[in-house]
Amino acid sequence: MLRFRHLIPVAVFALVGTQPQSFAAEKTIVETAVEAGSFQTLVKAVQAAGLAETLSGEGPFTVFAPTDEAFEALPEGTLQSLLAADAKDKLTGVLTYHVVPGKVLAAQVVDLDGAKTVNGQRLQISAGQDGVQVDGANVVQTDIQCSNGVIHVIDAVLMPASQTIPEIAQADGRFSTLLAAAKAAGLVETLSGDGPLTVFAPTDEAFSALPAGTVKTLLQPENRQQLGDILRYHVVAGRQYSSDVATADSVATVLGPELNVQPAESGVLINGARLLATDIDASNGVVHVIDRVLTPPESASGSSSSSSSSSGAAASPTAHRMIVEAINRGAPIFNAGHHGRCAEIYMQTLREVAAMPEALPQSTRASVRQTLQRASQSHDMASRAWMLRRQMDTILSSQ
Repeated sequence: MLRFRHLIPVAVFALVGTQPQSFAAEKTIVETAVEAGSFQTLVKAVQAAGLAETLSGEGPFTVFAPTDEAFEALPEGTLQSLLAADAKDKLTGVLTYHVVPGKVLAAQVVDLDGAKTVNGQRLQISAGQDGVQVDGANVVQTDIQCSNGVIHVIDAVLMPASQTIPEIAQADGRFSTLLAAAKAAGLVETLSGDGPLTVFAPTDEAFSALPAGTVKTLLQPENRQQLGDILRYHVVAGRQYSSDVATADSVATVLGPELNVQPAESGVLINGARLLATDIDASNGVVHVIDRVLTPPESASGSSSSSSSSSGAAASPTAHRMIVEAINRGAPIFNAGHHGRCAEIYMQTLREVAAMPEALPQSTRASVRQTLQRASQSHDMASRAWMLRRQMDTILSSQ
């Protein structure tokens, strides 16, 4: 287990004069910070935001407390703007980004790679030979015990993400097609709202991997509903960080159908898509980058051609497992450009499942046979793979 290096917990009396630590531990976080004398700006900010009472409550809380010197190091005018009478909400957002629910001592902090704050956003934590950093700020003192929590001292003020999800995507540079699609579907305002939302964001390369002409067709005004459904299938309500997703079997989308979460060597797969980057905070949510576009089940868009879910019955556990395994095998192969090999894996799996007694409801079995026939007539291997994949997604969505 990693331990703090060059970070020896200092008795609180070193901060608050000659008071013994046992006495200081009877004081709240606010009282301890006031008596320390090195957090005058922090205390002033807490009072201006109306958080003194909260941080004097039962808690417990863990506070990463910037020193006065840390506030002085902010760009000129930043502190003044935060303390302005009309900036209370912004100031509250900044301060609560320094607070983690519960009492997290130094020995626990070093075993974490992140922690969700009262603000809702997540701090990034890293531990190494030179000590521990929280969002790049150095932890310079630890385990200052208070009656309602603990204080760790840091040498910089932490700033939460201030850009919305579309602004984050715009600044990133990898999501021009996604942004164009969101605009065409009329979803930019929704993705810029209060949220919070979690977006599994396909890159431009992921959109480019779709069959030729697909993106152009989806961007046509007459296909706005279908495009919107596809995009909503990439969005989950709330902030779902990678650690939250990894412990789930599935996550419900705002469209309705769930995304399947499957363990993989590199972490997890979302409906077979790899996570290229995770936990990119926005002011109104979090973004995870994925390597392909997710296709919702046909039934989710109200398609009359999808009969696989009409009975409401589910596939057997064995059929479900076989399909998930096929997706996990086929998706990386497809993404590597071997579309024919991927289509072969999908087709063979669907043939086996359709031939299994009681594996699928009768209506679903008929739909699978129709899909297999149409796919075998397609000479475009990418289109064939996507046709088969949509059928498998439809079966999984009935679980």
